[in-house]
Amino acid sequence: MPGVAEPTSPTERWADLGDLLRRLRRRADLSQRELAARAGVPQATVARIESGRAVDPRYRTVERLVQAAGGQVRFDSGPVDEPPRLPAPVPHDELRDQAGRQYPAHLDVWEVREPKDWPGAWWAEWYRLPPEKYPLPLPSATYEVNREYRDRRREAEQVRRSVTVRRVIGTLPATSWRFVAELPDGDLVGELRAHEQSPHLCWGGEERPGEREVVLDGLLVAARHRRLGIGRRLMEALVAELPGAGIGVVRALAEEPGVSFLLACGFELEASRPAALRLERPAVSAGRPPPR
Repeated sequence: MPGVAEPTSPTERWADLGDLLRRLRRRADLSQRELAARAGVPQATVARIESGRAVDPRYRTVERLVQAAGGQVRFDSGPVDEPPRLPAPVPHDELRDQAGRQYPAHLDVWEVREPKDWPGAWWAEWYRLPPEKYPLPLPSATYEVNREYRDRRREAEQVRRSVTVRRVIGTLPATSWRFVAELPDGDLVGELRAHEQSPHLCWGGEERPGEREVVLDGLLVAARHRRLGIGRRLMEALVAELPGAGIGVVRALAEEPGVSFLLACGFELEASRPAALRLERPAVSAGRPPPR
């Protein structure tokens, strides 16, 4: 076939068939067990073909597997103008587990760089432990069998790639700042609001160049789209425009987890700033006057 290197040995031929079957299975979102059930063949047969260990699988078996995965077996009797279009490769086929095996083709596999990347790190959300105190060693890569979790992760990656951040101008006072994060369909997933203030109005005297400040009024990201870097992108968009406006300082009041987020964005704690205070009076029972 023009443009396609022909396998030079039976081993290479069946290895190519195994790669094709894994590609088809990923496109159809089928596990080996599910594909075997659809095709009416043992799962062990699917595993042997995909690993290249099948000595000589029967044509009828291969045909049933390919068709069950949504493919089609076709014979070309003559030369063709272009090679057939193959499904996209399995993106994590180069990764191996601790036993040297390939990860499931139909699932998403990602590298583990820190505990929060691994679903098995139950302590990552509550404790910040140094590596030497991890209760379990981190694997080099991992995946999640739960399809609902998988689909949420795929959706999150799609949002991360497609979200755009822009400043809203023309509808706000000149001293107001508003940035929004949007999806291609216009769905709003994040927003940052701030306003300018001039310290010389509080302390008197003349306004000096670069003395104007911005006070952060709020930064909000939709709950289902958090931890995707959208909040940081909104903050970076604000900071990027400050020099052009002659503003060098951004101030904010926050509580956890907002404090940790702002520190990660480059803010510093100001011990001299006022503390947040709250007054809460006890509820008054019905029919009884409040104490004097």
